[in-house]
Amino acid sequence: MAKDLSSQVWHGIQRKEIPWYPAIDAGKCIGCELCFLSCGRFVFSVEDDKHHKAVVELPYNCMVGCSTCATICPTEAISFPKRDLIWKLEKEHKIFKVVHQEAKVKREKAAVNIAREEAIRKINENPSRIKIEIAGQFGEKKFLVKLEELLDNRQYDIINLKLDVPTLQGLKQNAPAVMSFEIVATENDDLMEFVEEVKRIISLNKLILIKEEQIS
Repeated sequence: MAKDLSSQVWHGIQRKEIPWYPAIDAGKCIGCELCFLSCGRFVFSVEDDKHHKAVVELPYNCMVGCSTCATICPTEAISFPKRDLIWKLEKEHKIFKVVHQEAKVKREKAAVNIAREEAIRKINENPSRIKIEIAGQFGEKKFLVKLEELLDNRQYDIINLKLDVPTLQGLKQNAPAVMSFEIVATENDDLMEFVEEVKRIISLNKLILIKEEQIS
């Protein structure tokens, strides 16, 4: 069952004090059901028979000032009070002080939403983990030592490090091997800036970057 919104307040005015709602000329209604389908506030119901005539079931659910259903009705079976009824109420109840306050709250909420979206965008742009896979000769290059020096007093870390070598003797003899590891930011820092520093070390040591993959 649709929620009854008649106890709500419109800019400081009790909704039931505002006689704004549709009226239906049953003789003109052809049962097209456009009003029933289009109204998101469940103002209308439809007779449960083959004619599907529209009925105003929850009149005070109607949004004050809205007349969309009348606009789209193909037989002009729906009518509303004149708009000056609303203008008169606005003046009598001096609603604009309330309106300005409500507008301020709306602007503040919009600003919060914008800030939240911006934060999410930055998080998405700065992934929490990047997986790196490289290949080359590691035996005499002390690549891990250089990575450790790069991490010194930085808010980053290297995790899940794996070295795939044919044999340990082969590693000592500078046989090609494959290394993979993940770079993480331990604080909310720009991870990609650090990744670029790691890639420079990879390049300077004449290692081959096979894969760079973001891990969410």
